[in-house]
Amino acid sequence: MKISKKYFLFISVLAICVAAISCKTKKAETKTVVVAEENYETPANIKEGLNIGNKAPELSFTNPKDSVINLSSLRGNYVLIDFWASWCRPCRYENPNVVRAYRKYKSERFLNGKGFKVFNVSLDQDKKEWIKAIEKDSLNWPYHISDLKGWNTELGKKYNITLIPTSWLIDPRGIIIGHGEEIRGTKLEKTLDRYVDTTKIIEPVNKEKKKKKS
Repeated sequence: MKISKKYFLFISVLAICVAAISCKTKKAETKTVVVAEENYETPANIKEGLNIGNKAPELSFTNPKDSVINLSSLRGNYVLIDFWASWCRPCRYENPNVVRAYRKYKSERFLNGKGFKVFNVSLDQDKKEWIKAIEKDSLNWPYHISDLKGWNTELGKKYNITLIPTSWLIDPRGIIIGHGEEIRGTKLEKTLDRYVDTTKIIEPVNKEKKKKKS
C-alpha cells in the first residue's frame, strides 16, 4: 500500500497538533502546592501564668559562657523548664531521668513541633560548682542559665519557686502542658509520647542499590 506525500504531510501536521494539545492539558493539570509556615505565636487570649493552659513566663539570663539565652528562642519545640541546683540532692537524683528523656526524644518528630529541648535554671551561687555539676551529670545541652543568687534569684521569683527540683513542660507555642510530679521520672516520657508523630515515612527504594544486592 502506497502513501501519498499529501497524506503523509496531513498525518504529520495532525500528530503535531495532538501532541501540542496534550502538553497544554498536562501543563494545565499541574498544581503547585505551597506549604504554609507553622505559626508558633502564643494566641492573644492565652494569659501568662504557671498553670496548665497558661503561657509560660519568659526566662532570660546568661549561660556558663556569659551568653544571654532566652526561653522564647526555643519557640517551636516542646521544652522542659527545669529548676535545679548543684547542691540539691533530689535534683541530682532526677537528672539521669531528664538526660534519658533528652537522648530519647531530641531527634524525634513531634506533632506540630520541631523537637524536644531542656531549659535548665540553676539556683546556684558558685559558678564553678554549677558548671561542674552540669558536666558530671552529662547535661549536654546548651540551655543553662543562672543569676547565681541562690534562693534570691529573680528567675525563681517569676515562677514562684519554693522548692526544687520543679519543672514545667511547654508546647511549641509556649503554653504549659505539664507541671511538677506529673512530668517527673518516667512520667515525663509517657507525657512526651502523646505528642510524638508516629506517622510512618516510607522511603523510596533505590533501584541501583537493589540491583547491587541481587
